[in-house]
Amino acid sequence: MFDVYSSTLDVKSGDVTLNVAVHGDPEGEVALLIHGFPDSARLWRNQIPELVEAGYRVVAPDLRGFGRSDRPLEPAACGMGSMVGDMVSVLQAAGAEKAHLVGHDWGAAVVWQMASRVAEMVASATVLSVGHMAAYQRAGLPQREKAWYVLLFQFEGHAERWLSDNDWFWLRRWSDSEEVENWISDLSRPGALSAALNVYRANMGPEYWVSPPYEPDPVQVPVLGVWSSGDPALTERQMTGSGEFVAGDWRYERLEGVGHWIPLEAPDRLNPLLLDWLAAHRQ
Repeated sequence: MFDVYSSTLDVKSGDVTLNVAVHGDPEGEVALLIHGFPDSARLWRNQIPELVEAGYRVVAPDLRGFGRSDRPLEPAACGMGSMVGDMVSVLQAAGAEKAHLVGHDWGAAVVWQMASRVAEMVASATVLSVGHMAAYQRAGLPQREKAWYVLLFQFEGHAERWLSDNDWFWLRRWSDSEEVENWISDLSRPGALSAALNVYRANMGPEYWVSPPYEPDPVQVPVLGVWSSGDPALTERQMTGSGEFVAGDWRYERLEGVGHWIPLEAPDRLNPLLLDWLAAHRQ
């Protein structure tokens, strides 16, 4: 198995230090891979070797609160603005003025935000599973029903107990992923589970669910959206509806019979799509 952490650097961003895996040709175009909950840069172990072989320099951070990066204890420290700022710091530390962004789950949400806020740094965007948040808000009752756990995660202490009691029974049952032992190893460290849950508490608190849908400026960069039919938490509509908020090139791909963790479950189907998309947008 490829060791994502065999080559890393520490990046300071504000008050936190991020652990960042770096692989490939220092002169190659940068592909920034951003994981979600409750993952780490290990999520990308099946993609990094192929991207490196294709000539890219791959940069894969552990988000604040996850993996080997610092774990802020206050939800306010994990807002979207902070995470976007972290990724800008990572790219600057890597010497990259521009990068191809690839994100899964919360990492996809960060990619959407970067495509809006720092578009000049984005050569292309690939979003896995999670569509534009404006499309998510408009995806109707089926999406809200699937998001029941997001509300549960708001309850500090109770969510931690629900996930971790009885040898992490509900994390194992809820996720149904081969990656669960790695998650448990990471989340068992002091403060780690609460730090990881902070991404929900900072960005999808109660007010999010009663606020009217916001009207974003259209995303100007090219975007590839990939959704999988076996995702238990996300409807297809929240991804396909994202095209309404993209003014640049928009491409949608549906992976049939694949669960939520696309990079782990279907690398044989994701990697060719990704390589084809990046090749079409090389600088």
